[in-house]
Amino acid sequence: MKVGSENRKKVIWASALGGVAVLLIAYQLFSSPGAPVTAAQPTTSVAGTKGRPRLGRGGKERPVADERLDPTLDLRLLAETEQTKYTGSGRNIFVAQPDVIPAPVAPAITTSDVPLGPPAPPPPPPPPPINLKFFGFANKPGEPRKAFLSQGDDVFIAVEGDIVDRRYKIIHIGPTSVEVEDVLYNNRQSIPLTQQPG
Repeated sequence: MKVGSENRKKVIWASALGGVAVLLIAYQLFSSPGAPVTAAQPTTSVAGTKGRPRLGRGGKERPVADERLDPTLDLRLLAETEQTKYTGSGRNIFVAQPDVIPAPVAPAITTSDVPLGPPAPPPPPPPPPINLKFFGFANKPGEPRKAFLSQGDDVFIAVEGDIVDRRYKIIHIGPTSVEVEDVLYNNRQSIPLTQQPG
């Protein structure tokens, strides 16, 4: 009967050790939930990873600490972030306001930077010449002076102020020339006295 009693002792010892193991595991898991969990590994940076610089206040770059594998809470870094105060730009994000975008400052332009634009439009063509010929005048006492003008085969007799050929206004009749205005082009021209072949 020794065989049955030896197995019984082994079963009791195994159950007692199993119970102790369960109690130790439960104690480790539930004993202090507020305490930080620590790892056995030392603090090292990730291989091949460098801290990327971030922009701080005033646009200056400040280096960022390398990523850590140690999950413990670093109280020094936490204290640094608690001291940071948000100053803001004076804009209330809870009130609808139009965005104020500063006007961009244009760089200085030198003459070599200015592209040549399209050429200036050509000046308007000169008005056509008045092709009337002044070949004489009549001057009777008590009557205004009359000018004799020709254009091709047409002959016109006009006094100062008359319009000839529905286009030319007689401004002044002199003894050696006639001043004529082209009313379509607002062009004045003095026509000298010419001798008609006769």
